[in-house]
Amino acid sequence: MTFTHAQQREAYVRMLRIRKFEEEGSRLYTAGQIPGAYHASIGQEATIVGACMALRDDDAMTGTHRSHGHPIGKGADLRGLMAELMGKNTGICKGRGGSMHLADNGVGIISESAIVGGGIPLATGVGLSAKVRGTDQVCLCFFGDGAVNQGTFHECLNMASLWKLPVIYLCENNGYAITTSLASSHAQRNIAKRAECYAMPGITVDGQDVTAVYEVTRNAVLCARHGEGPTLIEARTYRFDEHQVGLSVPGPSYRPAEEVEEYKAHRDPITLFSHALSSAGFSNEELRAIEGEASAAVREAVRFGEESPLPDPASLYDYLYSNPVSKPGT
Repeated sequence: MTFTHAQQREAYVRMLRIRKFEEEGSRLYTAGQIPGAYHASIGQEATIVGACMALRDDDAMTGTHRSHGHPIGKGADLRGLMAELMGKNTGICKGRGGSMHLADNGVGIISESAIVGGGIPLATGVGLSAKVRGTDQVCLCFFGDGAVNQGTFHECLNMASLWKLPVIYLCENNGYAITTSLASSHAQRNIAKRAECYAMPGITVDGQDVTAVYEVTRNAVLCARHGEGPTLIEARTYRFDEHQVGLSVPGPSYRPAEEVEEYKAHRDPITLFSHALSSAGFSNEELRAIEGEASAAVREAVRFGEESPLPDPASLYDYLYSNPVSKPGT
């Protein structure tokens, strides 16, 4: 099943929100308004949105260190997200998560982590929870190609397949783990083929084609809901910027300049999808209106973040501990 007209519009809105949010976030980080580090997902919007559009609101998701786009793809409020990156008290984690450790239970985002592959066991646990509770919820787990060589990847895929857990493992294969290329770190470069080791489906998809990603993920979601177990999806995508905004790599570049320019000129997922929408009957006026809508939402998010207060230092130890077991009579 492909996108409906309404879904096409929504997918384009979300992709543009990610692109413009990341562009503005990169600018604010460079200007010193966002602390910590900033990893932009520009170029990977189709993989994020296509996969997230296949989920229900009550489905869960785990992300990575490069994970501002994932909440937007799942429908998170841009204002709370931008405020969080700025470390403000109105952020989705009250300024405590920052750029790489976001969580938003309102849209099912369990966690995002700077640990390579850190979301994989969390997503597997969420899948186990859904099975134990008897729901038909699924969990979508994003990770990069570098995480595939972590032991936790193999341990979790093996367990999820054995127990038929409702998890969709989605590798955003952008070709580089920071500066280490896929060719120099993976003896088996076809990541989807690793699924054969765990008796689960393994699918490779063009990560720059939002419709293709949606269709593949939707099929995996349906299988998971029906008790058929997990799927490994390898979305071949590309990040346009450096691993981290403002971080230059000394010496010769780890990737050819012409490779980057080729993707920007001919494989930009937003340009590709806008052409597809034009062919599907969207007018230039409609596309410009959608772009204006996304730009306005990001401007409002920046305004909200800039005008929001920083957390009170006295609240430093708030939210560190939780005791879910109440004593009798309390």
